[in-house]
Amino acid sequence: SGRVVVDPNASGRVQAIHGGRIEAGPRGLPVAGQTVRQGEVLAYVAHHAEPYAQANQQAQLAELRSGRELAAQRVQRLQSLEGTVPRKEIEAARAELQSLTAREKSIGASLAAREALLAPVSGVIARADATKGQVVEAREVLFEVIDPARVLVEATTADPGLPARTGTAHLQGVLGVKLQLIGAARSLRDGVLPMTFRAVPEQSGTALPLAVGQPVTVVASLNEQVKGFVLPAQAVVRNSANEPVVWIKSGAERYIPQPVQYRSLDAATVVVTQGLGADNRVVVQGAPLIAQIR
Repeated sequence: SGRVVVDPNASGRVQAIHGGRIEAGPRGLPVAGQTVRQGEVLAYVAHHAEPYAQANQQAQLAELRSGRELAAQRVQRLQSLEGTVPRKEIEAARAELQSLTAREKSIGASLAAREALLAPVSGVIARADATKGQVVEAREVLFEVIDPARVLVEATTADPGLPARTGTAHLQGVLGVKLQLIGAARSLRDGVLPMTFRAVPEQSGTALPLAVGQPVTVVASLNEQVKGFVLPAQAVVRNSANEPVVWIKSGAERYIPQPVQYRSLDAATVVVTQGLGADNRVVVQGAPLIAQIR
């Protein structure tokens, strides 16, 4: 079993760096399923300073504006006296005027600053949790963008050696999708080993019929051949000694338990490698009921 997960190189989250109030972008606020391009403005976050801090900024801005006006008048006066006033003094006055002008612009811009929230990748909006006027906190996830053509499938196995033996793979019950093994983790998670596959459409240019979070069943073939008899998994039961056995029909209403060795092929099928012959007739339905007869 497994599930569809996002490709970290083809998806992204949009978060606010600072808190503020949500404002719509050039195309309005995006909704789930809407197509966006990388770098597109999805929304704005208008920052609002605390009243005391904002009052200090406004006072500082007024002070800088007054200083800039005085500096501009001083430059004009010195320029009118050019030739009698040292050039160094005129250049110093100009530099002071430029500094005050730049500081005034910087503080003025900070009073009306707003943060543009940009799409990190091209794709579709998978999650949209923003409305006009909403007040958000820093690091709050507002949008999630994914590329639906680039998703991964994560499956788990209890056999650490299985990834090295895995060949081709596909999804059970999902047509038009093939899987390419990327690799397996080298640390167990909840007692199992995660394996990651890339989902690829069988026909180029077609959309993948998958959604992030969708549970799926991965069917993989092994790069090895095993000789044996393929049976339904329900045909193998346990005897009183907890050994795997199958029931063989030896005559009319007569069944004999036969110890076997087997390996799982998938969730519903096993291959018996030892204990069976070609002429054995194996019970494949109701085997657990026969084991209950005394």
